[in-house]
Amino acid sequence: MGHWGQIMSKHSTILVVDDDQMNITVVTSALKAEYNIISVLSGFEAIDQIKEQLPDLILLDVMMPDMDGFETCKIIRSDKAFADIPIIFLTALDSQEGIRQGLAIGGIDYVTKPLDLELLKLRVHNHLELKNRNDLVKDQRDLLEIKNKELEEVLARVKLLEGIIPICSYCKKIKDDKKNWHQLETYISLHSEAMFSHGMCPECAEEQMQKIKKMVILNS
Repeated sequence: MGHWGQIMSKHSTILVVDDDQMNITVVTSALKAEYNIISVLSGFEAIDQIKEQLPDLILLDVMMPDMDGFETCKIIRSDKAFADIPIIFLTALDSQEGIRQGLAIGGIDYVTKPLDLELLKLRVHNHLELKNRNDLVKDQRDLLEIKNKELEEVLARVKLLEGIIPICSYCKKIKDDKKNWHQLETYISLHSEAMFSHGMCPECAEEQMQKIKKMVILNS
């Protein structure tokens, strides 16, 4: 695998892809105070790198040998796992056709060389802010879906205990939908997540006490 470097920071991670090491050095120097910077020298290395560590944003050079930035972007966008990573193209091409092509294949922005580093900082900041907000919305939506699923499961369990349940008036067994008879606690255990602890109500306790007293008298 070719050269790549990493400068650690506590903020978002940016992948810089450029076949010119001097350009990487310039971009890294401008952004390293605020972001983690990872750099690679080709589109092939970029694809390998994002599989190892998912960046929050990619700065992608267009004019590279073997595989240019446009082709690299197409491959990244074709994988659903990477489709949401914002890509900013860096290029000396300042034509409307080049800009349209870059945006059409999934680039989110386009910065021309020689780079205006202050402009680059602003665009990186703005796109990362937008991504963070989108990620937050997605996380909240995913959490809501989980809660809704949990609620549906609870309601489904409740519905199992709804309606008229046939119960024996003598032994209190319950008949299920297959016409089998079950003890009350067995039926509830099968149709819900309820757990039982055994005790004795005051009426039954008094009744048992009277029975014990009668037995003691009879045996006296």
